[in-house]
Amino acid sequence: MQIFPFSNIVVGILIFIVGFIFHWVGQIVSIINWDFSIKIGIHEKSMLPEYKVYEHAMAVADVTIGWIYCFASIGLTFNFSWGNTLAWFPGVLLIYHSIGYWFWIGNQNKVGNSTTSKKFRVIWFLLNFITGVLCIIEAL
Repeated sequence: MQIFPFSNIVVGILIFIVGFIFHWVGQIVSIINWDFSIKIGIHEKSMLPEYKVYEHAMAVADVTIGWIYCFASIGLTFNFSWGNTLAWFPGVLLIYHSIGYWFWIGNQNKVGNSTTSKKFRVIWFLLNFITGVLCIIEAL
């Protein structure tokens, strides 16, 4: 089922950009060179050490499973039958990321430790959430 004409291509491109490039590539950079990830804005310089431990663990988890984003994007973009099945994974993961991020930043704000702007929080949440929902709808 397609949401609109060529939605498989649009969703495939969204998965590639949001899931593979932003999440997988961004997190592998964080694992390989944390200081560089701070320099290019993936992580905040003023992050508390206890947050860094959590962020590093999340980067490892994202890299471990995030390669699926690339395959799902290829499958959808080229309309392979397995692309819709594989789209479930980024759909669920991106919704999970959006909700987790929303509360992670919200909790940091409550204790006065967040360096993330409210505008960025909303945009990043919506980008991940909408991409995730589109993936699941496309996978139906």
